[in-house]
Amino acid sequence: MKYEVVNLEEKTLVGIGVRTTNENMKAMEDIGIVWGRFIGEDIIGNIKNRVNEMAIGLYTEYEGDFTKPYKFYAGVEVEEAQDLDLNERLDVKTIHGGKYAKFTVKGHMQQAVGEAWGKIWEMDLDRKYDCDFEVYHNDSEDMNNQTIDIYIALK
Repeated sequence: MKYEVVNLEEKTLVGIGVRTTNENMKAMEDIGIVWGRFIGEDIIGNIKNRVNEMAIGLYTEYEGDFTKPYKFYAGVEVEEAQDLDLNERLDVKTIHGGKYAKFTVKGHMQQAVGEAWGKIWEMDLDRKYDCDFEVYHNDSEDMNNQTIDIYIALK
């Protein structure tokens, strides 16, 4: 699977999260529930100071590698985390700047991303296990024709 190495600036994310694990496909269920709430309850539409219309899935707070528990957040990038209704169940997280492997996939939002992660897990990347994230471009009304960038933090 092809990728390019990019250097990114720090980003601020606002969203909702869950602690999960890839064991027994638990993450698939947990992440689906978080995205369902984030979009279905229009949490995404009520976040102020958004940088753009793209949604972000953040994987962070790893307890080891991808086989160990971690925290997942569905969110959006904001210019600044001010004037937020934080008691409205929102979390503010920092996506650290630095070196990332950037993968671009196109296709169905869930299927294309799931297949990409399966291939990434098999790759010999010098992963940092700090902040990995997906950026959903939301560039089509067709759920089967989306562009998603996956960023893997590198050492």
